[in-house]
Parts: sequence; structure tokens; C-alpha cells
Amino acid sequence: MQLGELRISYGQSYLAQDRRSARSSMAVSYPKDSQLATKGAAGLIADSTWRNALAKQAGETCVKGFIADYYATPDNWDTKTSANRVLSALNSWLFAQSRTVTNGSYISSMSALLLRGNQAQLFHMGDTLVYRLRGAEFQLLNREHTTYLGGYRYPSRAMGMDPSLDIDYLNFNVRQGDLFLFTTQAVKGTLMPSDFVQLISQYSEDLNQACDEILKKAMEKASKRGYSSYNFCFQLLRVDQVPQDVGQGLGDAYSSLPVPNELQEGDVVDGYRVERVLSRSATSRIYKVFDTQNDRYLVLKAPSPQIACKKEFIAHFIMQQWVVERVSSPYVARVVDLSRPRKQLYYLMEYIEGRTLQQWIEQNPDADIKLRVDLIEQLTKAVRALHRREILHQNLTPQNIMVDSHGVVKLMDFAACGVAGMTDLPLLLTLARRVGLTPYTAPEYRLGKEPGERADQFSIAAIAFELLCGHKPYAGQLESMSSKVDFSRLEYVPIFQLEPSIPVWMDAPLRKALQPNSELRYRRLSEFIYDLKKPGSAEMRVEASESNPLNFWKGLAGLLLLLLLLSLFY
Repeated sequence: MQLGELRISYGQSYLAQDRRSARSSMAVSYPKDSQLATKGAAGLIADSTWRNALAKQAGETCVKGFIADYYATPDNWDTKTSANRVLSALNSWLFAQSRTVTNGSYISSMSALLLRGNQAQLFHMGDTLVYRLRGAEFQLLNREHTTYLGGYRYPSRAMGMDPSLDIDYLNFNVRQGDLFLFTTQAVKGTLMPSDFVQLISQYSEDLNQACDEILKKAMEKASKRGYSSYNFCFQLLRVDQVPQDVGQGLGDAYSSLPVPNELQEGDVVDGYRVERVLSRSATSRIYKVFDTQNDRYLVLKAPSPQIACKKEFIAHFIMQQWVVERVSSPYVARVVDLSRPRKQLYYLMEYIEGRTLQQWIEQNPDADIKLRVDLIEQLTKAVRALHRREILHQNLTPQNIMVDSHGVVKLMDFAACGVAGMTDLPLLLTLARRVGLTPYTAPEYRLGKEPGERADQFSIAAIAFELLCGHKPYAGQLESMSSKVDFSRLEYVPIFQLEPSIPVWMDAPLRKALQPNSELRYRRLSEFIYDLKKPGSAEMRVEASESNPLNFWKGLAGLLLLLLLLSLFY
């Protein structure tokens, strides 16, 4: 427990020529609920090197994305773990975006100060500046990562610059009255430390006014020295009260929660009564439960008792809730976050009234093609929502997908999910293999190669194939494959040969998405679903030649004969 609570106050001031030229972004987050104890308060600043619309997006993405994701991390993660994982995921997303744009990039310097209890933790990349004023001591807490190129100064380390992230980390105690100043590299060369100390002390009662006066003074000095002041920004954060720790924090309490034993119908866990056992797998247990306090049905998911002693799998289970909470899509089941204290390790999801996609396929063998394609498109949207958050599903099967009473697809199971840049390759492969390789699993997992978004694409295409014709692609072949040579011998049977009612042109996108070599699949899922919905003349020509090879060779032979006769005649 803690005596009192962390209290802060803050102020901000900013100058930019226009909204488009704004390169910097800053924010302070001070939650008023239990998150103040588990996550603490945060002060952030980000600054891009570019002077265009992308610069504003890069800075805002760093600040807003970090705040949103950090406060959604599991309560039992410590501050450093939560921040590092969020920063790594955010960096991966920014780096991926930078590769798709020209005349700019999603590269930004960033500093994040997290205050929890009587501890401060600073995470820094780039050339943004964080100072601490303690009494009369004005100290720069971070160091600049910069380099000179062509006479200009650039960050040598920043968010979105490289697929791997190197973070400067500083941990220290805070005291009541500590005051932190966040600003950008552009301010250097204007005000002296004594100027900052004087202005902050003079206007300490109103931190917004203090920031305004600092900005005004900095602009005056910049003007006299011929500096540009169009991108000056200042943020002050003061610690008004520091809690005194006298016991275990809320976040630490969750880290020792026991894994539930095997539950049966009628068992009650924290007010949730088990109605039915939905699934028992090697990694998890899934139950339909009734919330006796709120009179509603939910899904309770807990780790399998067999993996209770395996720390890496328990850590991954805890991360699952955070992974799903980061995804916002009508086609992905929602996590239900209730404030009721937990005595055991589990999380709750919305209960979907419906049937699995496997059941839907068996019960609707003559369904209209448009209806089946619509279900495929919904599944694609669900997986794209995961991919936008750098999440790989890795275990897409018709049994893991629900179709509710309104015909809406809901992605339900996330036991093998991994976050790009945050989950090591061996663990990614281990997770996928532990839940079980299926006829829908991409060849990468059997070959031990690094999976990517195209692995999920293979699984979607395999499900789509079965949904359209009632047969699995490569039926009975994948299970025995273990090498590149094996996969080179795979025999693909066109879908229209298995189900004559399927248009010939629909086989082209399925064949491409089901290529054993991931490099030959679609670059984006959106391209796959577009080709599946609309016939293209090129695909139709290819399929026409492949579906009737005898006519193709007859035509080719006739053309060669004609050319030979013409050459003899002339």
C-alpha cells in the first residue's frame, strides 16, 4: 500500500509557423484511477528531422501511440518492460511506414519520462532534451545522439530509423519539488541554464506562464543571434507530492497470481460461474462463464495448468490480453476489462452467440458464392487489423473463427499471436508448433523460417479455398513436408476442378496466395481480396491457358506452322 499518491502539475508553450511545419509533439499523462499506482504519470516529447506533413505525423504517432499502448500493457509488467515493449512495437511500425513513402520519413527523436511511486525512469532516443531542476541544480539528464552530414546536424539514433531500437535508460529517485523541462534541439544556443532557472523560479506558481516566458525569452535571444525560432517548444512537469511506499504495489500483486486448476461446470472464479468448457488445449483453457454481478455471459481464458511452471509461456499468456486490447476491429473479439480484483490468472472476452466457421461450412454446403466471399473478406479485415499493429496471428483455422447470428466474422483465439520486433523468432515458432501445425499453416513454420504477414495470408487463402469448394488445398500433403525439396513437389489442384460452380478466374488469386514460397505471394492482403472479388483479364488469360493446355499447344503449333509457311513463301 502507499501513503498518499503521486501528484504533479505541468505547463506547455509551443511555436510553429503553421500546423504543417510543426515537427514536435509533447504531452503529459496523469491518470486519476488505479493506473496511477500501476503505471504512474508520463511526460513525453518527440521531434522529427523533417519539415513536412510526415514530420508532424511522426512526432504525434510517437507521443500518442506510446501513451495509448503503455497504459494498455498488463498490470503485472514492470515499468521498464512495458515501456521497452511498447517502444519496440512502435519503432517497428514507424520503420515499416518509412519504407513506403518518399520525400520524408517517420523518423523522430523521442524522450519519455515515467514517474511511478517515488521512482523516475527516462527512456531516450535522438536529440530531444530533458533537464531536471532540483533546488538550484539544473542538470541535463539525457545525452544527444547526433551526427554531422554535409554541414547539417542529424540524429544518429531515433524512432523509426532502424528495425532494431537502442534505447538510453536512466532510473532514479524523485523528490517533492523536482521539476523537469522537456524541449527540442532547436532551443540550444539561445538560453543559458541560469536563464531557465531564473524564469522557472519567477513564475513557479503558474507553469504555463513560465513556459510562455521561457519561449518569449528564447525567441528574443534567437532573433538577436540570427537563429530560427519557428520550432521552439517547452514543457514543464513538477512533482508536487511523492507517495511513500510501505508495501507491495498493485502491479506487483498481479505478478504472483496462480494459474487456475481445471475448472468444471458450476465452479466459480471471482464471481464468474463456469457454464461450459469451450476448449482445452496444450496452452490454454477456455470457458463460457456467467458474470453473477452483471448478469451477462463472457468467455474466460486461462493458461493450461501444464504450462504453469514455464515462465516464457506464462509471460506470453499475459501479453495476449495486451495484444488484443491494442486491436480495434468489429471482426476481432473484444477483451472485457473489469475492475474486479483477480485472485487467479485469466482474462475475459466478449461471448459471441454463433457457431464456428467450420460448423458454418458444414451446415451451408450450397451457400451463395457472394456470401462465402463476404466471409473471406471479413476474415481478411480482421487479420489486417492485427497486422496494422505488427501482430502475427499464426494459428488461423476455421475452428478459431466465429460467425455470429448476424453473419459477422469474429476472430477469437490468440494463443499463438506474436508481435513483430517484440517476440523472438524461436519463441514465435515454438508458440505456433505448441498450439499445433494444421493444414492451414504456412510452410515457413515447418521449415523453421522466419514467418511474416504472408504466413497469415497463406492461412487465409487455405481457409478461403475450403470455404469455397469444401476441400482443403494440398489435401494430405503438407503434413509430411519438412524440406524445400518436399515443398517443391506439392501438387496444387485448381479449385474449379474440385467445384465446377466456382468461376475459373477465382483460382488465380488463391493459387498465388497459396504459393509454398512466401516471396511469390501477394505483397498485401488487400490485393488478394481485390483479385478474389473482381476478375482480371490477365488472370483469365493465364487460367484459360492452364485449364486447357491441349488447346494452348495446338494454337502455338498452328502459329509456328504459319510462320514457317510464310518464310518459305517469301
